[in-house]
Amino acid sequence: MFSSQTSSFQDSIDVEEKDEFDSEDIAGYSQKIQLDCYYTIYLYQGTRSEACGESVAWNQSRADSTTSHDDFSLTLIDSSLPSEAEPELRTYISRRLSKGALLGGMGNIATVDLSLPEQAVGCYCCLLEQERSPEQPDADGNGYVICFMGGSEKGLNLFRLELDKYVQGLQSSLQTPELQNLETEVRPYLSRWYEESVMHIHRVVQLVQSNISFLLHAALSHTHVEVINSDERTKADVSRFIKAASLQGLSQQDTTTASLCKAMSEDTQSDLTVDCSTSPPTLTNTVSNRFCDGWIQAFLNAAERCNPFLLRQILENFKLKAIHDMNSLKRFVRQAEMSHYALFRCCQFLRGCGNGDVLLQNVRAEHSDLPEACNIIAVLDEFLGEQAEA
Repeated sequence: MFSSQTSSFQDSIDVEEKDEFDSEDIAGYSQKIQLDCYYTIYLYQGTRSEACGESVAWNQSRADSTTSHDDFSLTLIDSSLPSEAEPELRTYISRRLSKGALLGGMGNIATVDLSLPEQAVGCYCCLLEQERSPEQPDADGNGYVICFMGGSEKGLNLFRLELDKYVQGLQSSLQTPELQNLETEVRPYLSRWYEESVMHIHRVVQLVQSNISFLLHAALSHTHVEVINSDERTKADVSRFIKAASLQGLSQQDTTTASLCKAMSEDTQSDLTVDCSTSPPTLTNTVSNRFCDGWIQAFLNAAERCNPFLLRQILENFKLKAIHDMNSLKRFVRQAEMSHYALFRCCQFLRGCGNGDVLLQNVRAEHSDLPEACNIIAVLDEFLGEQAEA
């Protein structure tokens, strides 16, 4: 039983054997490649909505780029797709809209077959609806359909939250159908979707290289990370990496994260500092463990392939392994309240998992109001201290 719960870390980090990515997906990323990515933005208009004179003239000038249905029309505003592929995408989006499959503000990801070298690509699309006029509360809404294409459906699904947030960041720039700010604001923003929404994890791994284990440990232990002597983009990248690597939302107990954050704020541990004035950056107040160190090579290998999707999958597997071990420890702690043998298994588990300091930290925060569990944790804490001295 114990051996099955402490299986080798290589089994966990070998994502090429995981179901999340098929062998064909992995084979496509086996070499260092530059992924082609595309964007498209359409004007969505309900047929019962009224348009001003300028909008009517603009719509008429775009007649060849408009697909009309009984209750809406879809007009191309801008696209980086080849000319032969864009009408195919417009047909696909129109079909999705007619079926009610695109809800306002909610991204949808699927595989589309277009006239591209890749043929089948992952496509993220989102309908951004404009606020309806008080004078026409019952009129069909207008808005914009934003599409991002690149990689696979499975790959884009790993970045759904980032893509949703990125699309919402465009809302304030979409004021009129004519989009007079197309060249100055909208087009540059859309062109950066892949770099800003997908590549941040890759940039962080490339930045710190084998020091990635220190960031992983900081994320698991809720240690604050400060980035100095860098641009704002690097600071944002590291912050997003730490957030993505943390266990927020993965705990079975809703109060775990809040309790842990409170415990960490009361702790006297030092912040992890990343000084980007040197190349590579200098990290101070570093802490890691055997568990985090065991993932370094997996991250470096995926970064070498320039594969952000595999990097994100490795990060998700890292978190799942950590939460699995945490749940195992919590189960052992409950059993140890009634069994000395279970306490022995707790000690063996902490010694074998390589992540005992972080797991005990989390479990201590969650069981702070349970005296019997606190007594068990105190014994385990003493055991870890003796192991560290040995």
